[in-house]
Amino acid sequence: MFGKSILCIVFVLLLAITYSIFIGSVDLRSSFFPMLLPPSSSAANATCASPLRVYMYDLPRRFNVGMIDRKSPDDLPVTSENLPPWPKNWGLKQQHSVEYWLMASLLHGGGGEGREAVRVLDPETAEAFFVPFFSSLSFNTHGHNMTDPATEIDHQLQIELLDFLRKSKYWQRSGGRDHVIPMTHPNAFRFLREQVNASILIVADFGRYSRSMSNLTKDVVSPYVHVVESFTDDDIPDPFENRTTLLFFRGNTVRKDEGKVRAKLAKILVGYNDVLYVRSLATTKSIQESTQGMRSSKFCLHPAGDTPSSCRLFDAIVSHCVPVIVSDQIELPFEVEIDYSRFSVFFSVKEAIQPGYMVDQLRKIPKERWMEMWRHLKNISPHYEFQYPPKKEDAANMLWRQVRHKLPSVELAVHRQKRLKVPDWWGRRRRL
Repeated sequence: MFGKSILCIVFVLLLAITYSIFIGSVDLRSSFFPMLLPPSSSAANATCASPLRVYMYDLPRRFNVGMIDRKSPDDLPVTSENLPPWPKNWGLKQQHSVEYWLMASLLHGGGGEGREAVRVLDPETAEAFFVPFFSSLSFNTHGHNMTDPATEIDHQLQIELLDFLRKSKYWQRSGGRDHVIPMTHPNAFRFLREQVNASILIVADFGRYSRSMSNLTKDVVSPYVHVVESFTDDDIPDPFENRTTLLFFRGNTVRKDEGKVRAKLAKILVGYNDVLYVRSLATTKSIQESTQGMRSSKFCLHPAGDTPSSCRLFDAIVSHCVPVIVSDQIELPFEVEIDYSRFSVFFSVKEAIQPGYMVDQLRKIPKERWMEMWRHLKNISPHYEFQYPPKKEDAANMLWRQVRHKLPSVELAVHRQKRLKVPDWWGRRRRL
């Protein structure tokens, strides 16, 4: 009798489990057969969705690669065959070269595996429009000192570009909302920036932008192009013990706005044998010294520059040196997909300038936790590589994926604008 009762209970339990699996409330695969699980939604979208169809305007070379190769005719179309390589001796200009790598990724005609965007020649089939104006390089080339007559060249290019775009029916159709314009230098497009504020801007941060112009809702935060060489052979058996410097910083300590914290940190971080805080300017030698310093340090300090972000964060990532981020206003690239708390340490400015506090907190991080962050850095660092030809999941492809995320809100804005008879009531309500 007792045996029959047991059998009945087992039968009922098996029936309940079978029914739960059938209706989807229990999934035994996650416990016993994890490899049979479907990929996560983000991974599935990344691997299964067709590439974003992007139309790239055919601008004269003076707007883009003519600033790199001045010998070619201005009206010669830019192709993958005649694309000039990014100059290796251009130093810090490299950190603002995102515009070049995005253009190059569209010019590349190689295999489509892992590509997030492909160039289409028919604008009627495009989902987004890329404006290949090297606004950051234009500032660095023509207006870096902000004095005439060089500045006027940058100004005139912006005027000509806007005239060109306003004549485009595709710009008119959306008011420029589905157009992608890179401007990662804080002074890029500085003369007429507000006249393209409806577009999807590729920015490094929002330090020089008003809230009414640029924000996370429509724009894409890009990493700077790292300046130090990537640490590709970081296979030391015990990196925690081999990285003998606790905290490393090398850079300019005279900065504006939130970056003034650097001068305060210089006074606080003295007297520690395992903390290296060095003031230096960007030269070939100092970049080499930074490369070595980051590779031999457990933590790399990233205080704000003239704007909330700087290239130093991404130098640390590709050096597999755990970033210590000190900024109250920083926005980070790819954050819809990447959890920076898994490989970074964050301090508010108020915390960082308390004598001894930051160093004490870093010393409390156990080796096991640091090793986890180091391993995660090695895994995610390929997402911050700009290269040609582009590779699956590299920085250019990651940026195009972020652009795709912005397009639904673009379509919403375009559709609403077509039927509104009076100025947008919702926008006026938010301003009241």
